[in-house]
Amino acid sequence: MKGQSRAVLWVAAGAVTLAFLVMLEIAARHYGLPGPLTCQLRELISAPKSGGLLYAGLALTLVVLPWRQRFLALGTALGIDAVIALVRWAAGIKVTEGHPFGIGALWVIVGCAVFALTRRTGAERVLLLKGAGLGLLLGAGRKAGDTWLLLTSKTRPTVLDPYVATADHALGDPSWVVGRIVEATGTFGFNLLDFVYGNLAVAAVLVALYQLRNVAADRRFPRHHLVRTFLVIGLLGPGIYMIYPVVGPIFAYGNGTEHWADVAIWAETHSTGQWAVAQIWPDTVAPITTPHSIPFDGITPRNCMPSLHTAWAVAIFIHSRKGPRALRWAGTFWLVATLAATLGFGYHYGVDLVAGVVFVLTIEAALRTYDRGWDRSGLQLVAYGATVFAGLLLSYRFLPVQMADQPWLYGPLLLLAMASVIYGYVRTTGQWEKAPAPVEQPERQSEPV
Repeated sequence: MKGQSRAVLWVAAGAVTLAFLVMLEIAARHYGLPGPLTCQLRELISAPKSGGLLYAGLALTLVVLPWRQRFLALGTALGIDAVIALVRWAAGIKVTEGHPFGIGALWVIVGCAVFALTRRTGAERVLLLKGAGLGLLLGAGRKAGDTWLLLTSKTRPTVLDPYVATADHALGDPSWVVGRIVEATGTFGFNLLDFVYGNLAVAAVLVALYQLRNVAADRRFPRHHLVRTFLVIGLLGPGIYMIYPVVGPIFAYGNGTEHWADVAIWAETHSTGQWAVAQIWPDTVAPITTPHSIPFDGITPRNCMPSLHTAWAVAIFIHSRKGPRALRWAGTFWLVATLAATLGFGYHYGVDLVAGVVFVLTIEAALRTYDRGWDRSGLQLVAYGATVFAGLLLSYRFLPVQMADQPWLYGPLLLLAMASVIYGYVRTTGQWEKAPAPVEQPERQSEPV
């Protein structure tokens, strides 16, 4: 009975995910652009947008296979990419958009799914489908996120940056402060933070691979792992962007080109600063005035509130705590560097980061509470985190001037609210670890792999 209920849950989750992707596809088509499903299918035959991400998805798929089959699958993916590269070279085709590799990884992931449906049965089929599903979801999640960002720019003609920037005075305008620090570090500091910021998914996959290292031997996935948290963050976060559109300091208060010199579309769109309130970031702090929504272009994503990069980095930090020392240090470094990049590049305000921390801890608490059967302590923590998160958004929208006028009061209150959620999460999960929930019995093989 328990196995049947879990099977029904997986089918329902798959149906909801597919419906969500179809909805995004239809919405994107409405604006004359390809949606996530079309983009994913195109990568089966054309240069993918991110070959590294596809190989990361393949790595997640391979956790369900024994070592011999892992090497075979990886070799097949590399071989396919090599053959495609040779054919392009012989035909004189140059890859001008996308990456020259990655198609092989996607083909192997799809092949694993087809193999599971046609050649496996029972628990072996389910396990292999779960692995292929994780690999495909990593890429589909990226495509869905890109579509969400497109929709925020097309459907939200005005943004709330003046409200958030005013509220940010309560924290001392950290984006302006860190932005000047990053400028002072020169090329080295910028390149280091840019590498960390751009490779957040790679760090997540490394932590996830450590957590999933025993899946092939145990014949089951662990009760809770990083991939679940990442997917839920990516699913829920953009929805909040739709109701709280914010573009960030570099666009609302700068010319938008400081870190986009090699991207023609950004330079062309923002070089005149025609949409910005003023070109003062990061040299001059935004003045305290009565905030109001402002019109903005139809290209820049409204993806600031909350900071999902902060949420993902905090998730990596949390899930790396039970790893070896090197992994724990890497998780800490990625968190600190990501926070510095989000502020120093002008992509986020300080209050975005506070909201992002509360957001991810609430999601983590909800996922772990679900695994434990929705016990009382977990429900209380989720309710408290959701209440604090809603309170933060409402205060940024309706109390920004008061927050800016009395930073000595509201600054500590913001940090205290965030700290209370952190404390509640650490305390509650610590109690859970002392009295863990019953461990599921591993799924048995129906036939050899």
